[in-house]
Amino acid sequence: MKRTILGMAEVGEPLLRQALQAIRDHQQAVDKGQSAEVVERLRIEADHLYQTVIDYQLHKAGVLGQTKH
Repeated sequence: MKRTILGMAEVGEPLLRQALQAIRDHQQAVDKGQSAEVVERLRIEADHLYQTVIDYQLHKAGVLGQTKH
């Protein structure tokens, strides 16, 4: 499973758009020199959304293991 924009697009446009916007927001905060706390919060949010897209894609492909309760 490749972690590409085309592969991630299968997740669905709304989640992908949200992840991409979070990445843009983080980069804008860095470019504007915002506080380290704001930059870190936005980085964590962007990373989380990106990983959610990846995890969903892996789950859909049957590569991500089943959760055990």
